Amino acid sequence: MARPAPKPLTEFRYVTFDVVGTLIDFEGAIKDGLAEIAAAAGMEIDGEAALSVYRDARYEPEALRFPDDLGRCFSKIAAAFGLPDTEENRQHMIDKVGDAKPFPDSAEAMAKLKARYKLIAMTNARRWAFEKYAEKLGQPFWAGFTTDDTGCEKPNPDYFHQVFAHVEKDGGTKDDILHTAQSQYHDIGISRELGMTNAWIQRRHAQKGYGGTIEPKEFTEPDYHFHALIELAEAADEAAKTAA
Repeated sequence: MARPAPKPLTEFRYVTFDVVGTLIDFEGAIKDGLAEIAAAAGMEIDGEAALSVYRDARYEPEALRFPDDLGRCFSKIAAAFGLPDTEENRQHMIDKVGDAKPFPDSAEAMAKLKARYKLIAMTNARRWAFEKYAEKLGQPFWAGFTTDDTGCEKPNPDYFHQVFAHVEKDGGTKDDILHTAQSQYHDIGISRELGMTNAWIQRRHAQKGYGGTIEPKEFTEPDYHFHALIELAEAADEAAKTAA
């Protein structure tokens, strides 16, 4: 049975965002950092293969939050590919991912969306990294939640409920929110379970696999599906013109 058509984009007041992987190219930063370490050691490394090792290492139980956990994760990658596992290299990876750049369309898309909605960040990164990311994106957020604020990571439902509570203080409800993300595991599946409308930004549409993000147990068909964030922003503009 086909899912009913989602609410029109004109009917939302808020757009919540996964940040790392949706707005910020953390996979590119990991690959670049590893390539620099490998080159200094006179080696080469397969970036996609390294992302698979990172993905497995990332989801081992660990107190450190992203991107502080890149040091531990680098040790796993170094062991798998024969890279020098030094404190300097571990810190290099933390710094590299903490300074990861936005995708080319992110800042423009966020500026467009900010003109129509209140934008809320929901990131599994720590506050120190999020503040760097927000600056590079042009400070588009009305509110921002990090793991330092929530004490948990998505897909923990408690993370989402804390955001719902914040929106309720503003007179809104979860039905007023469009949740936007690239991760099926962290965002799209759980947002569906919680009754939210979602938009999947499939950043890896031209690549195989799930890269540095854990593979979901089952695929969730999103309410809206785009290959880039700018496509969502343009769709929102077009919806507004049609409704006018």
